Amino acid sequence: MTTSPPRSGSSPGFRLSNLRPGGRHRARVTTPQDAAGGFTSRPLVRSRLLRVIVARPRTVLLVTVVVTILAAIVGIGAVSRMKTGGFGDPDSDSVRGTQALLARFGSAEPNLVVLVGSSVGVETPAVRTKGQNVTAVLRREPGVQIVASYWETPVAELRGRSGDVGLIVAHIDGDEDASAEHTGRLHDVLTHSDSPTAGVTISLGGLTQINNDINMQVTKDLAKAESIAVPVTLLLLLAVFGTVVTAGIPLLVGILAIIGTLSGLAILAALTEVSVFAVNLTTALGLGLAIDYCLLFVSRYREEREHHYGTVAALDATMCSAGRTIMFSAATVAAALCCLLVFPQYFLRSFAFAGVMVVAITLAGALIVLPALLLLLRGRIERWPLPLRRRPVQPAGLSMVGRVAALAWRRPLLTALPTLALLLLLGIPFLHVTFGVPDDRVLPTSTESRHTADRLRTDFGVVNNGALAVVADTWGSGPTATTDTATYASRLSTIPGVDRVDSASGSFTAGHQTTPPGPTATRFTAGDATWLSILSRTEPYSPAGARLAHAIRATPVPHHRRVLVTGQAAQLIDITASIGHRLPLALTLIAVITFAVLFLLTGSIVLPVKALAFNLLSLSAVFGTMVWIFQDGHLAGPLGITPGPLPVAIPVLLFCITYGLSMDYAVFVLARIRERHDTGATLHRAVVDGLSRSGRIISAAALILAVSFFATLVSGVSFIKLFGLGTGLAILLDALIVRPILVPAFMRLAGQWNWWAPRPLRAIHNRIGIREE
Repeated sequence: MTTSPPRSGSSPGFRLSNLRPGGRHRARVTTPQDAAGGFTSRPLVRSRLLRVIVARPRTVLLVTVVVTILAAIVGIGAVSRMKTGGFGDPDSDSVRGTQALLARFGSAEPNLVVLVGSSVGVETPAVRTKGQNVTAVLRREPGVQIVASYWETPVAELRGRSGDVGLIVAHIDGDEDASAEHTGRLHDVLTHSDSPTAGVTISLGGLTQINNDINMQVTKDLAKAESIAVPVTLLLLLAVFGTVVTAGIPLLVGILAIIGTLSGLAILAALTEVSVFAVNLTTALGLGLAIDYCLLFVSRYREEREHHYGTVAALDATMCSAGRTIMFSAATVAAALCCLLVFPQYFLRSFAFAGVMVVAITLAGALIVLPALLLLLRGRIERWPLPLRRRPVQPAGLSMVGRVAALAWRRPLLTALPTLALLLLLGIPFLHVTFGVPDDRVLPTSTESRHTADRLRTDFGVVNNGALAVVADTWGSGPTATTDTATYASRLSTIPGVDRVDSASGSFTAGHQTTPPGPTATRFTAGDATWLSILSRTEPYSPAGARLAHAIRATPVPHHRRVLVTGQAAQLIDITASIGHRLPLALTLIAVITFAVLFLLTGSIVLPVKALAFNLLSLSAVFGTMVWIFQDGHLAGPLGITPGPLPVAIPVLLFCITYGLSMDYAVFVLARIRERHDTGATLHRAVVDGLSRSGRIISAAALILAVSFFATLVSGVSFIKLFGLGTGLAILLDALIVRPILVPAFMRLAGQWNWWAPRPLRAIHNRIGIREE
């Protein structure tokens, strides 16, 4: 007869470990096997999911391989189906005004500029011939409208001040995708002519070319970032896990999550608008969360193997402890990202789609694929250890994080006050933040569209880069309408910052008509509708541009007609207003959801409030640092960026993602503390031991996750750098400062109030609360 070796308090037939009030109960059952003539140990599996995995581990892995291959096929070319815009609110006046211009007049603000020039001067025969040829090509091209060309109308404002370049301004019909694709074809035709003119240069710019350059830059940067992040991550995983096999598992789960999410985004891109920038979140978050969850799961699994006989029993204990923590952590991150869906901009909504998909697939990988791998590998997870590697057993003493937590517990004010002062100091620059919308200056100066835009800013006067348009669908016709148009155009031309107003009644400057209506004036009317073009040298995506758009909208319209003001400056104020209007709802949802999850985990209302406050504090420090770098220009040289206002959507995105990740770590820590407290440990021992055990996991996971985001610093798009640097910094601040210092200091000061909740809420927690055990 064979039996499992008995431990203290057990018998050959039945064993309970750690049996104590509120403790973890692990049962092991032996059943008679008649054929064997004795007893064979069979663990009692409590996790329903694990029962399925235990029954068919090879089937689970085979299905995973097949699904991953299919996902990879679907996801091929996913980036090419996505868009580079998505900052505008579809219901705003600026977006509806642009749509009205296209629908009623077949026109809109110019989105393509072409510079033709030579170092010997723009009036040379070679340049003149090339400029006329380019103008002719654009004239013949369907869907292209030339707004102005120096070689058709040789006015001073279409000639560079340096005298070496002339300007062509045009509009390409279609939405962002169609116009960008059309611009790409034109670029090839204009810049790769079979008979190039010696010494004559052609460069394209405008919104469509900027979008194309951003798309190309993002695609190139993605490969570059992953070529850095993956090897560094693998090295860190080897250092953390100590063996090649265990280090490779999180990387495998991360790759599965990335492939699955890219295929999901490819399908979504065929159904709705998806931003190409969501791919950056997919790769960084997929790899990072896979490491987070696999590190927590494998570390707990190794720990449970020290207390259980066999792989299945250890996996069952891990699934019922770390598995639950991972599940609720994933729910917290996904809930925070879902709050981005309240915003109408598809740029933000795309990050919600990508984030939720990558969290869900990573969760499935950690709780389905990972246990199946561990079942098949069994003891072989310790294969191929690194030289001088220590055995992965829990040390008797405290980890470094535990020692820091113990110090913070003994001296709460001495450690907490300087930490709070540091975070507040980092957050001070955020008090003078200014917001804008990304333009060409998010690209490197060597990029074609950026170079073209820089020439427009420095070499030209009134150009349509700063144009606004006023659209009236029901203006009317006849002499009265013509008089009203002249009156309105005259009023608009007196606004500070307006250089000229073009309309069906002629051109106006400083309140006076400078040009009577000409043959081209008919382009401003269509039935009873009309529109006016407002030219300005004011930077459109700037506070001055916003003030100009506000002033135009505040100008009285004859007979109180309804008009729509559009253009880049109008888009800026509409985007800012749209995000600001919905931001309180998003913040409320995040706070309520995370409060509910932490309450169910801890049974306290004090600890969730503390977590909310600490997260806001660390995020304010991150935002202040981003203002100091990206707006004020410190470190602009080393980072290769052009200082300017922060893109208005990025702080919202940064907040939701980093808030979710910080709550992810909060769940890890509080689950361990609560577990130790429920087993009878004092508050001091629960906090210090909980942070000691979870702290090493969180620190390692945070470092590796931060590397995934810091890899985006190789990007040539400045707001991608802002997003990656801000997210990585927030992760490190939370894991290395807030958790080991502020959490124990606060819990020491709060004492038994840490677990306080009103009696009705305690009753709710007793019924539906969650615990790691």
